Amino acid sequence: MRLTQLSEAFIRSAAYERRFLHKNPWDLTMVVWIPLLTVLLIWWIFSQTQITNLPIGVIDQDNGPVANTAVRYLDASPTLSVRQMYYSAAEAEVAILQRDIYAVVIIPEDFSRNILSSKSAPLILQVNAQYGTHSGIIQTGVQAVAGTLSAGVEIQRLIKQGMAPSQAAITYSPISIQRISLFNAATDYQQFLASTVIPALLHILAMVIGATTIGRELRDKQLGHWYGFIASAQAYDNLSGSISANISASVNISGNVNNNVADNTVQKIAALCQPAAKLPNSTAKDNTNQKPVSTLPSVHMGVLLFGLLGKYFWPMLAYGLWSILALWLATPQESVASSAVFATYLGLLLLMMLSFWLGAIFTLGSFSLRMGLSATGFISAPSYAFAGVTFPYIAISDSAKHWSDALPLTHYLKLHIAQMQMQAPVAISLPILYGLAIATVVAMMLTALLTKRALAHPERWGAR
Repeated sequence: MRLTQLSEAFIRSAAYERRFLHKNPWDLTMVVWIPLLTVLLIWWIFSQTQITNLPIGVIDQDNGPVANTAVRYLDASPTLSVRQMYYSAAEAEVAILQRDIYAVVIIPEDFSRNILSSKSAPLILQVNAQYGTHSGIIQTGVQAVAGTLSAGVEIQRLIKQGMAPSQAAITYSPISIQRISLFNAATDYQQFLASTVIPALLHILAMVIGATTIGRELRDKQLGHWYGFIASAQAYDNLSGSISANISASVNISGNVNNNVADNTVQKIAALCQPAAKLPNSTAKDNTNQKPVSTLPSVHMGVLLFGLLGKYFWPMLAYGLWSILALWLATPQESVASSAVFATYLGLLLLMMLSFWLGAIFTLGSFSLRMGLSATGFISAPSYAFAGVTFPYIAISDSAKHWSDALPLTHYLKLHIAQMQMQAPVAISLPILYGLAIATVVAMMLTALLTKRALAHPERWGAR
């Protein structure tokens, strides 16, 4: 088959899909506006790049000078904010349940006396561990305040004993930690979470579009009409034109439409809009039972493959643009090598294309749009949790690791983090790019084969 015929199939299919999107605003919204709003919304949610001023409460049962200093230190901590002083545990519990505060620090009544007597004087922290991120930050902040307060009290005691301030500081803490953050030193949550959540959400939306784009043809019993249009649109146009000419001639000659001509015309129009009753290569007999009439041209894999590419052309174009926007937002302030950006963008494009084909595979494999959407939701929705971004990959069970390795999002996020956040050499991520490319080609060919199978079984069309 000539390349011009394949390109014509691509163009016809793209035109077919463009007309559908133009007439169906909701499907157009799924392709254009929802992913755009998703990218912007997630970036706006994480616009505050660091978590600061988490509200806590304090119950001061001591009211001594050291306790007052502890309250001031807690409020001065960049991650904490003393929202209110409480006078009973019941009041603090109500505030936690209403999420007015996320933790309460209790200063015991003998706090100052124990410090002056060189006894243990603990601060009691009760934190709502239901919110893991908040809980961890609050515990770290309170621990830092307790350490600073303890150091100040001990150093003052040593100074009173005649020791020099510098020597007192060394004596109190002879071993210190020098922290060097290799990546994301500013703990920027836009860079850490938003830049990875956006591809995960686009992955979900792309799989949904992949399922619905081909699934609606099955549901509406229009799969045969679509393939007939892209494979022999000229023949369809000629037949439609001859039908119109017959109708006009009948009207001009007799002044009204002859019943026999009208009935024959309606049947031909219906044949164009309905799927074949048998295999695309098979034939269906007409009313007269005289001669079999082919309802669809023979299925050619090249035409089918290029037709599928044309059908998904507009979603691929839209998601390619949103991928550019997502990477532009994810680029940190420091310079990133153009090769790293290009490799990440190529990986994201392959992920989107693979998502389209996977959605189509699940729908075509089950002959049901509903089952296809259920499968895409089952696979794509929890994939971010297994990707190793928020929960360490090495800490999950072996079975969860196998599932994580089977998900395409896991491998893309490894590439994304390596190139955009860690600025690793591109060569490290090349195996991931090769793997995504191979998986995309295989999924595309499998989609074409399943589409051919679906064309061969029109009796299974129409399932919801």
